Amino acid sequence: MAKTRFIGIDGCKAGWFCVILDNSDQWSYCLFPDAISAVELIGSASSVLIDIPIGLLSTGPDERLCDKAARKLLGAKRASSVFPAPARQVLAAGNYQEALAINRQSTRRGLSKQAWNIVPKIRQIDQLLRSHTELQGVLRECHPELCFWALNNENPMHFNKKRQQGRHERLAVLQRYFSECHLLFGQASSEYLRRQVAHDDIIDAMVCAVTAKFGYGKYLTVPKKPERDLVGLPMQMVYWQA
Repeated sequence: MAKTRFIGIDGCKAGWFCVILDNSDQWSYCLFPDAISAVELIGSASSVLIDIPIGLLSTGPDERLCDKAARKLLGAKRASSVFPAPARQVLAAGNYQEALAINRQSTRRGLSKQAWNIVPKIRQIDQLLRSHTELQGVLRECHPELCFWALNNENPMHFNKKRQQGRHERLAVLQRYFSECHLLFGQASSEYLRRQVAHDDIIDAMVCAVTAKFGYGKYLTVPKKPERDLVGLPMQMVYWQA
């Protein structure tokens, strides 16, 4: 049987950190400076899950249904990890003040600095999916904390992911499905400087890849039926439960 690739991707300061798993228990990882550089890798996979908003609302005060549903599932402890996605018009903004004004005009809501900081990466993936339509349905949105909640019997992580306890907690969950997660983490964290790839970026990419591999063909989503934005992209998060 030919090997099938499953990829998890998380944004990092140096670009995009990718974890690649296959159906023969082989694994690897790599770093791309931008999304277009990863087109060939993404196109070679059966499924790719990425921690970035895909599909954006353009008008109205309501948030994406997937964001609201994910917060509800995660509960008070981890709901804050799902922050409101910007309006589509914000992708054209050149600075935070401009983006804030555009978001308020479009949605009557503000825009956090955290959301603004990932707008360049949202823009990259949006452009990638619109220019390479064959990747739509292959490259899908997920949220690491929702993935961990699902893999941990619907229990959210107790510790913050940036703390040592949070790292150990998440690796313990990953080890149930990916026995060499500690080895991958050790190698990647030694290879890259933390100003390039943070420890939590590695772990987030791993849980995306694990979810892609084990959930392929039987994904669960929030919401069950996605809304679509004005350019036709789905607004939906993928997860998997054993």
